[in-house]
Amino acid sequence: MAKALVSMDWMTPGANLSAYIQGASAVPILSADEERALGESLYYQEDLDAARRLVLSHLRFVVHIARSYSGYGLPLADLIQEGNVGLMKAVRRFNPEKGVRMVSFAVHWIKAEIHEFILRNWRIVKVATTKAQRKLFFNLRGAKKKLQWLNDQEAHAVAEDLGVAVKDVQEMEMRLAVRDPAFDASSDDDDEGTAVAPVYYLEDRAADPARIVENSQFESDNSSRLGVAVASLDDRSRDIIQRRWLDDTKSTLHDLAGHYGVSAERIRQLEKNAMNRVRGLMQA
Repeated sequence: MAKALVSMDWMTPGANLSAYIQGASAVPILSADEERALGESLYYQEDLDAARRLVLSHLRFVVHIARSYSGYGLPLADLIQEGNVGLMKAVRRFNPEKGVRMVSFAVHWIKAEIHEFILRNWRIVKVATTKAQRKLFFNLRGAKKKLQWLNDQEAHAVAEDLGVAVKDVQEMEMRLAVRDPAFDASSDDDDEGTAVAPVYYLEDRAADPARIVENSQFESDNSSRLGVAVASLDDRSRDIIQRRWLDDTKSTLHDLAGHYGVSAERIRQLEKNAMNRVRGLMQA
């Protein structure tokens, strides 16, 4: 029966929102007796036509609830659609023997679906994951319409009112203050804003196959040129370069000066001349 409820072919808000809202408002509200009769027919006989009438008669309430979440920057049509999913779940679970009106029972399910949709789509990174964070997200955001940054007294008051820790209030306040940047900067952004747009730094250029091959060939060519250039040096110059730059344990100028019986300054001159020759041969 659940699958049948979800696949009911009635008008969706995405097609024409204004026409949908007018249509939902035009469906008559059920009296308590009518609602109970339909509820019993669905509950005991699985009457899908009764389920359909219960859903249609409560669409206006979904619209009303969805409008209260318009401040999150998400399309009203999408909020209504998610609320309708919650309404259908509520209709499926409605027990007329409890003596509760359908609208009172459905509010929880409608809001739950809308909350899930907002949390999935409001940020790239989830802003609320724990039960305390989710409670704070919706309650604190409403309070922030009237308040600036909370002082300690206000933070403690919110924490006590919602039954959460003060540090959770302060952390959620910081999360709400953060905004996701646009993936690619708009044409009217300044140079600084353009430079930090994610499109400019999320790409891993090092993983480009062409660049990997290019770098590999460049390193191989450099290594080959270096070997040829060093081999062209005289024995003493080659030994100085080898011991000063290529060996794992580097020798000092004084070490080489003692080995060759000359001054450290002379070793420095020989090293400089050898490096200039190697550099010239590699660039040739």
